[in-house]
This record gives sequence, structure tokens and C-alpha cells, in this order.
Amino acid sequence: MAAVGSSLDDAMPGTGLARERARPASVLLRGIGWVTVLVCITVPLAFVFGFFWFAARVPAGDTKRAGATDGIVVLTGDSARVSEAIELLAHGHGQRLLISGASPSTSATEISRLNPEFARWIRCCVDFDRSLNTLGNAVETRRWTERRRFRSLTVVTSDYHMPRAMAEIAHQLPRIRLVAFPVTSDRLRAEPWWASGPAMRLLLSEYVKYIVARVRMRLDPASARLA
Repeated sequence: MAAVGSSLDDAMPGTGLARERARPASVLLRGIGWVTVLVCITVPLAFVFGFFWFAARVPAGDTKRAGATDGIVVLTGDSARVSEAIELLAHGHGQRLLISGASPSTSATEISRLNPEFARWIRCCVDFDRSLNTLGNAVETRRWTERRRFRSLTVVTSDYHMPRAMAEIAHQLPRIRLVAFPVTSDRLRAEPWWASGPAMRLLLSEYVKYIVARVRMRLDPASARLA
């Protein structure tokens, strides 16, 4: 029978060659299938483990006290951040304060009205920029720091926002010493994030933004520095 099969293959030109070609193709398809399965398993696991790593990096409010630096920058978004930064300035933790991302209506007069006990420091030593996002905050912080010739900065923002803010500012100012001063968010203060749906959603959203920022810096490291 083997001879008959062989003679049939011989009688049908190309049949044996087609089988030989089909074998590598099937092996390639199986390989692609296994790679697809591996990616589908690995990527979600990496995302989950990365999220826990990120959540662990969110600083606790009781670790925020630090020594003096040349300047202080506060990223707006929560009124408590600005109040904490002004208090740092008044207590001598920096020579000047930059309120980054201030709305067009925000001025030294308005801030003084809300914080009358610190009016003297606000009138003399507070600057503003009107940036719209965290990358813009970092770019304006770089310009302000270079203009003032500062060598160290205290960064004030909410605890959940601190990893991304520090990454963006460090990317802009790699030779400047940065000190984190996290302000505890009300959404993370009441209970652990894993026990609160809103807190978990907040951290997940910030984690995704952190990943996007890191990917942007890695793929095009010079783009933001030219802004």
C-alpha cells in the first residue's frame, strides 16, 4: 500500500511538496496561538501586580514632613494643597512658592483673602502659572526653577497624585533634588483603598495616567523637555 500511496503522490505533481509546506505553516500557527495565550495571561497579571506596586508607592500622610528646600511648588486641584504649601512657605521651608495650574481668576489678593494669616508671605513670595495638566505643571516648574536658579524643590500635591507628579517633574529637572510633601486626600483618608469603591477607582485612574506618562517619557524622552 505504501508503494501505491507513493505512486499516487508521484502521479499528482506537487502533492508531497504541499504537505511539506503545510507542516511549517501549522507549526507557525500553533506558535502564534501559544504566544497569544501567553500575552493574554501575562498582560493582565502585569497590570494587576503593577497596580499593587503603584498603590504601595502612594505616600502616607504621616511621612510628609521634610526639611527646607530652595523652592516650593504646589500643583492645584484641591484647596488643601495650596493651604499646606503656603504654611510651608510661612514656616521657612522654601524661599518662594509656585502655585502651578492656577485658574485665570486666581491671584495673590484672592489667596490672601482665603488665608489672611499668611497674607504677608503671599504678597511677597508667591508666583502663579496657568498650566492645564500635570505635564504642563512640570514644564512650568522647570522654567520657574531655572529662572530662580533653585537647586531643590518641595513638591506639594495629593497623595494619590504624587507618583505621577514626581515622575513628570523629575523628568523635567533631573539634576534638582525633589522632596515629596503629600497631602492626604479625603477619598483615601476615611478607609483603606481596597475597602472603598471610589478610592479604588481613583487609584486605578491615576495608575493608568501614570503608565501613559511613563510610556511617553520612554518613547519620546526629549519631546517634553523642548516644550
